[in-house]
Amino acid sequence: MEELQNPSQLMLLNQAEDKQYDFSPKTFDDYIGQEALKKKLRVYTQACKMRNEALDHMLLFGSPGLGKTTLCQIMAHEMNVGIKICSGPMIERTGDLVAILSSLEHKDILFIDEIHRMPKNVEEVLYAAMESFKVDVIIGQGAGAKTVSLPLQPFTLIGATTKVGTVSAPLRTRFGIIEQLEFYTMQELTQVLLQSAQFLQVQIEPQAAQLLASCARGTPRIAKKLLRRIRDFAQVHNENKATLELIRTSMQTLGIDSDGCTKQDNELLKKVLINYKGGPVGVETLASLLGEDKDTIELMYEPFLIQQGFLEKTPKGRQIPTNKLPYLRKKFLGQDYLFSQGV
Repeated sequence: MEELQNPSQLMLLNQAEDKQYDFSPKTFDDYIGQEALKKKLRVYTQACKMRNEALDHMLLFGSPGLGKTTLCQIMAHEMNVGIKICSGPMIERTGDLVAILSSLEHKDILFIDEIHRMPKNVEEVLYAAMESFKVDVIIGQGAGAKTVSLPLQPFTLIGATTKVGTVSAPLRTRFGIIEQLEFYTMQELTQVLLQSAQFLQVQIEPQAAQLLASCARGTPRIAKKLLRRIRDFAQVHNENKATLELIRTSMQTLGIDSDGCTKQDNELLKKVLINYKGGPVGVETLASLLGEDKDTIELMYEPFLIQQGFLEKTPKGRQIPTNKLPYLRKKFLGQDYLFSQGV
């Protein structure tokens, strides 16, 4: 094991795209969506406060942008404890992790994003830390080096991953709570947009917010990013008012069609529809045709297309469902149906 490192060099602070956009919810009441999960987390956090204990270790999984980090910050706020945030790939050595763990106070939360990408040797240090709240460190070098067991304050590890299946079994079984975050509904995304519009000081009509929500791929992070771009168009062209017509024209400019599909989404569907007559086709083949890697297709494109019913997985590969073939043939006949075409 490597020597203890400086924890100040290791922490990755949670950063917003810009400080002026940092209006993340601070309580469960302010957090929109994930109602079933919030109900359970309220119980867990309240019970720990009553017992004056650290929260059990937790693994959260789901697609990027669904609010895993925000939920962890809310739990820390509700329990009145500190939270330190880092990313799995940044913890390159065992000494890095030991430095972070030793800096935690009683009942603090350590949030590790992309925990599935943490190196194996670093991951093994977590086993004893999670179960016994101690780690072994090496003091000194060469023949004079000796191993010392370093006690830790009781803490809570919250790991986040987009690929729960790649988290090793020994690590996964040490989490007392394993929960999945679901994609947001149209109604929930509309509420998120109306809430965010207040902080951004942009006027948006409810119908316009609903239309924008349909383009957000079931993800609050994407919804908020789109709203920031809409604010730019509204400020320049429409006196800071996001009307239905403004959003239609803005989405056309941004290359997002009335189905919420981007240019890349449509290119993927075209390849399956035209090159392979609707499929099936292997994901590796699709990746080669699109010039993308397999992980990008599986993480960025497929979840939304599958959720919308435009794509499905089969044992032989990806294919377009039979009931969507007529619609997509019409959509891709000539050019994409954008908002300007009234689809």
